[in-house]
Amino acid sequence: MKTLFTLIACFIACGASFAQKINKLSGKVIDEKGQALPFAIVKVLNSPDTAIVKSGSTNVDGEFIFDQLKDGNYQLSISMMGHKPKKTASFALTADLKMSSIILEGEAKQLKEVSIQGRKPYIEHQIDKTVLNVENSIVSSGSTALEVLEKAPGVQVDRQSEQIKLNNKSGVTIMIDGKTNFLSGADITTLLSNMSSDQIATIELITNPSSKYDAAGNAGIINIKLKRNKAYGTNGTVSLNGGQGIMPDSPTDLARAGVNLNLNHREGKWNIFGNGAVARKASFNNTFLTRTTFANGLSSAFTQDFDRKNKGVGFQGKLGADYYASEKTVFGVMVDANTVNTKLTNFSNTLINEIQSNVASSNSVLQDAYSKSPANNLTANFNIKHDFDKTGKNISFDVDYSNFNNKKDEQFNARYLNQGGQQTNATLLRNNTDANIDIFAAKTDLTFPINKTMKFEAGLKSSYVVTNNDFISEQFLLGNWQNDLGKSNNFVYKENINAVYGNFSKEWKVWQIQLGLRAEHTHSNGNSVTSNKEVDRNYLSLFPTVFVNQKLNENNNIRYSYSRRVDRPNYQQLNPFAFYMDPYAVDQGNPYLKPQFTDNFEVSYGLKQLSFSLNYADTRDMITQISQQDEVTRIVSVIRQNLGRAQNYSAGVYFPVKVAKWWNMQNNASVYYNKFEDGNLEGAAFKASKVAYNFNTNQSFILPQNFTIEVSFWYNSPRVSGVEQTTIAQYALNAGIQKSMLNKKLKLRLNMDDILLTNYWKGALEYQNVNLQVTNRYTSRRANFSISYGFGNQNVKSARSRNTATDDIKGRAGG
Repeated sequence: MKTLFTLIACFIACGASFAQKINKLSGKVIDEKGQALPFAIVKVLNSPDTAIVKSGSTNVDGEFIFDQLKDGNYQLSISMMGHKPKKTASFALTADLKMSSIILEGEAKQLKEVSIQGRKPYIEHQIDKTVLNVENSIVSSGSTALEVLEKAPGVQVDRQSEQIKLNNKSGVTIMIDGKTNFLSGADITTLLSNMSSDQIATIELITNPSSKYDAAGNAGIINIKLKRNKAYGTNGTVSLNGGQGIMPDSPTDLARAGVNLNLNHREGKWNIFGNGAVARKASFNNTFLTRTTFANGLSSAFTQDFDRKNKGVGFQGKLGADYYASEKTVFGVMVDANTVNTKLTNFSNTLINEIQSNVASSNSVLQDAYSKSPANNLTANFNIKHDFDKTGKNISFDVDYSNFNNKKDEQFNARYLNQGGQQTNATLLRNNTDANIDIFAAKTDLTFPINKTMKFEAGLKSSYVVTNNDFISEQFLLGNWQNDLGKSNNFVYKENINAVYGNFSKEWKVWQIQLGLRAEHTHSNGNSVTSNKEVDRNYLSLFPTVFVNQKLNENNNIRYSYSRRVDRPNYQQLNPFAFYMDPYAVDQGNPYLKPQFTDNFEVSYGLKQLSFSLNYADTRDMITQISQQDEVTRIVSVIRQNLGRAQNYSAGVYFPVKVAKWWNMQNNASVYYNKFEDGNLEGAAFKASKVAYNFNTNQSFILPQNFTIEVSFWYNSPRVSGVEQTTIAQYALNAGIQKSMLNKKLKLRLNMDDILLTNYWKGALEYQNVNLQVTNRYTSRRANFSISYGFGNQNVKSARSRNTATDDIKGRAGG
């Protein structure tokens, strides 16, 4: 810690001694009536060759600002739907300049009875990321965050393995407001299933992050930004939503509902913000599975049918404050808490057809399972940010504490029946899991513009994690619950990661370059207290990044990038003990799992709004899920292993189409080739590969009387991931309608997901002696209704959006 503060002091001293001036250009865009025009596109052009120097959009007040501009002659190009484009006269820039208001004239020819509005598109492709404007989307209203991600271009939600993939690559880091959530697997999908889209403003998809970001997440980062209010005063929004699942052969109670409140108040030097939400959910899942075994002359064919009913209520709250001690220094505190209590009812029917010595017979196992799973999460943050001057030179410091606690009580009642349907045996088991995770972290970041075209960034981070997983398994025998010593387990995992990074960027007329290097030292210790088994690791890893941007002309741009990433096993995956699922299936951890490392290469080309990209990713020691089958006991064990090498080649294209002034289309398509190989996976060589593709389109129609319609469609072809194959295409058609009233403060939305009921999963695992086919159906079709109302001063500045110190170790606590 002493070293940390010494380096902070060095950063401050460096910042004070190397300040240099950078020109800033600002202004405002208004219409002929003097009203501000939000989201107008503003481009800074060189004069007289009109090459694009910078581009951006106006904020909700119609204001724009550009910094780090060289001395020179420029002109502005401004455009907005429903208005005539405009170019300003050429002007010289030798100091900071605030321009007089720029007036855009309305189009001379307007469509009759059609209101043309300046509205952000649902999908925006920026130089370093793709942004989904969720708060403007009708088809996303009333949905959960997980369902919104399922509609995002390049994102696949694998509900079978509880994985979220980006460009068909697993290992995605999920961030919320720049802060990585520390859940993973089933727990992160549970959290996102309880988060309403009414809470979300935008979702950022970052496929190749810079060294400033933590190295975790080989597929990239998905950053979910929650809504913030926008000056002095108070404002807020309140929204209500409800939905009903409409699925064949499912329970009638598939209703969900939620209430969200978002408030912001700024007065004097204080900005206080908070939000709260409560949501009730209900879902249904059906899994149909077949597999075969053969040992000692006995051939068995298993047919299993699982019905899972899941209900729960979740609460979420955030409270924070920023204190602006001066123009340059601000202090902030924030507390974020959420809790969810889910109840799962699971009924399974296992039919076993057997043949031995040419004699056929059958038996079955009926199991009723129940579980209660309350989960709680608390995060507290203290932060400081200091701006040395107006050139963008600043330093920030964050310290965080996070706690996650999940208790799960499960009971399994299995009845064994013979061919005549008579009960021959019965077992009664129960499991109790108490998982507790404490995370402590601190970080500091320095941004230091050297001159108008060069910038240096550096930072330090240190984190310490302690996770304690106490698992007790009991069986009801002779009238008493007895501890199953072969299954009960106490697992303690400790991890310390220390990181340092540096980024250097330089701009020329045509070229921009950014070079970065991040170093992370990891010391981890996994200790199975019950079996006295300990795994200790200590290693240093380097993560370079390179970004090169080439401006060919005003409309053509090429971007080249490279980064190295890491994915460490989540804490439950390292737990060596087996978790019972049914009499013939267990889930088992692996304390010897190694982290996987990935090299990402990407080239992207932009022509106006059209963009095309090529990507190659090479992953070593990929963490994958495989199944082992014991032919004698006929039990399948789901385990995690490191697969030698995984390669992903992909090409993607984004092409928006403006069909008419009232009709906009945004389209994404990609094709990729995945290749997996291992010289000795479970005792044999393994190879698998497949070409796959996906497509996503979003249609927006602006109608008279403040009505808007949206229609979206996504498609994912069959694909392969390690030993798992998806054998059918998954696709969904979604549609929604919105009505705005009361000067657009009140919005009513109605939509339906998966209208054609085509979003389900079917796959196979065929490797070694495992021959398993699975069909998984879930509550994909749902009708949703939402109503939202904005009140108060809608121009209140928002709370600051910032990253916190726990970025590198979150995303790994679940299981």
